[in-house]
Amino acid sequence: MKPNKTISIIIPVLNEEGFIGNILDHLAKTGSSGLIQEIICVDGGSQDRTATVSEAHGAKAIRSDRGRAKQMNLGAKKAQGDILYFLHADTFTPKDFDQKILDAVAEGYDSGCFRMKFDTKNPFLRFFAYMSRINHRLCRGGDQSLFVKKELFQKTKGFDEAYYIYEDTEFIARLYKKTEFKILPDAVITSARKYREKGWVKVQFHFAMIHLKNYLGAKPEELYRYYAKNILDY
Repeated sequence: MKPNKTISIIIPVLNEEGFIGNILDHLAKTGSSGLIQEIICVDGGSQDRTATVSEAHGAKAIRSDRGRAKQMNLGAKKAQGDILYFLHADTFTPKDFDQKILDAVAEGYDSGCFRMKFDTKNPFLRFFAYMSRINHRLCRGGDQSLFVKKELFQKTKGFDEAYYIYEDTEFIARLYKKTEFKILPDAVITSARKYREKGWVKVQFHFAMIHLKNYLGAKPEELYRYYAKNILDY
């Protein structure tokens, strides 16, 4: 029997040949094909085999201009499912994640996310991951993944493409104003690779500064200039 609602998983990718196959295999193991309408990998101009690997592992690969906001908006536009589930290319879902999302929607929640853990025992990062259980917009971020009913996504006009970074946090802040946001008790596990490459304290400090700048009214261009100077990776 076909479920009442289905999920479209949208993953923005850029040069993720080494990661995306593992993520897609993990989605197959932790989800149910009957509940997942499709998996869409939105490629922002990879120079490697990201698109080929994505398709080999059962996902649809579509090309987009670079920028997570643009990529995720395009994925949402192409999606056929009732619920959009945005996932980073280095984030692993918990068991039965799709059913847990559908259960939350059935309970009346139109948007939400999972808690988050890093793939490290570093106490500094474990503390910040612990904070993801708090239902406040200041504790939200794209690494926690995000589900939202497609109808609500369209009403809120999706991600603001003026943001080259911080697009997840900006959009979720708008969702908090429009709907009751649900924090699911299970956790996704996200890679700490950026922290390993650039330094635990350094990266967290600069992310905190970006939050502060946004709070003080900085425009998207200013946030990106700061990010490009201090953290730039993707």
